Amino acid sequence: MKIEEKYELVLKAYQNAYAKYSLFQVGALVILKNGQYYLGSNIENASYGLTNCAERSALFATYSNGYRKNDIAELVLIGKSQNYLYPCGACRQVICELMEKDATITLFKLNKEYKVIKVSELLPNLFDERELNAN
Repeated sequence: MKIEEKYELVLKAYQNAYAKYSLFQVGALVILKNGQYYLGSNIENASYGLTNCAERSALFATYSNGYRKNDIAELVLIGKSQNYLYPCGACRQVICELMEKDATITLFKLNKEYKVIKVSELLPNLFDERELNAN
């Protein structure tokens, strides 16, 4: 998928956000290796703890449709931010669980500037299934 198409799709997710309380919209796009994709938007709630981030919305939609980490090529994010918008801590944990460590994450600014990182850069010293199975 070309960078322009990624931008347009993730911008659509951004515009679909329901950010009534924070007014901080975020859009996410999961691109599968087979070319399919899923959009995710942050969806807020008056009971803030029930809010769901765009990253988790997109990844949960992907998994809900039967795909798994080895099917995912890339996660693309966008939000209004002075710098590149990185995922929150909860989303970093979910991303590290549901995506391969060498998968790509593209971070867009609204002005179309972008930066590419790997999942492994998000959460050093990750708590994962290895810790659950420690002796």
